[in-house]
Amino acid sequence: MQNFLFILGGLFLLIAGGNWLLKAAVDLSLKLKIPKIVIGMTVVSFATSAPELIVSINAALDGFPDLALGNVVGSNIANLGLVLAITILLSPIDVSKSFYTTDWPVMMLASLLFFFFIYFDGVLEKYEGIIMVIFLFLFLVYLLRFQKPAVIDEDDEPDVMMPTYKTALFLGLGGGALWGGSELLISGAVGMATAFGVSERVIAITIVSIGTSIPELAASVIAVIKKEKAISLGNLIGSNIFNLLAVLGITSIITPIRVMDQGLLTNDIFWMLGISFLILPLVFIPKGLRLGWRDGMILVGIYLAFVYVTIG
Repeated sequence: MQNFLFILGGLFLLIAGGNWLLKAAVDLSLKLKIPKIVIGMTVVSFATSAPELIVSINAALDGFPDLALGNVVGSNIANLGLVLAITILLSPIDVSKSFYTTDWPVMMLASLLFFFFIYFDGVLEKYEGIIMVIFLFLFLVYLLRFQKPAVIDEDDEPDVMMPTYKTALFLGLGGGALWGGSELLISGAVGMATAFGVSERVIAITIVSIGTSIPELAASVIAVIKKEKAISLGNLIGSNIFNLLAVLGITSIITPIRVMDQGLLTNDIFWMLGISFLILPLVFIPKGLRLGWRDGMILVGIYLAFVYVTIG
């Protein structure tokens, strides 16, 4: 019971911290007059990936590398199979060609880069983390200089900025809540894995990854309700890129990450690659350049199959 309460408390702090950080990040972007699609692909993605980053760094430093890896791989699967699915079940998204010429290919490149770095030797080394962070930096430079909207937006409403002191307060509160939440979540997840006799990977790939994907879900659903679809789709694609290149890149620079449970290499990583690839044909079938409720049903079905196979 104590482990379950730790997980719930940790998730609550992570969600609250992610939300506060998100508010501060978007407000800073508006003050700097950054275009919305770039906010979605960079600032919002980084803010909503902060729970994964803090949890993964803490888990790796505490000697639980499978929590760090399973959290990221599981979050990437949940972002597309659960978060994107719920988003497009609520409202269809029209997509323009820069999605498949830039954003999706970079997500697939990041996924394949991670695959080749870890699959053959089962460890993510410091130099590989440096390569991943450099790749992320080059992608961000490209985004800030050349990226055009990847989603057709509706009804552009004027944005209201917060006072600077409030932005700073949200930044501070968000950072503190994320750190405290990650400590509680890791403690509860390890305790639960021990109590149920399963590996940390299984807990990470299911409970922890869904929990750390909740900020993405909240950000995307709110963006759809406010008709800011550029942020909702850009946020999810960008978050997956950040999870791989920033979260695992920075974590492995701090300390190399070694696979303990081989299920990550024989099962989880292939589900991540498969669902990432599937997004492209779904954008074109059955209706070109559009993600609708049918696509959402397919993604939810795939996610449920993944959870069943993983737990089974």
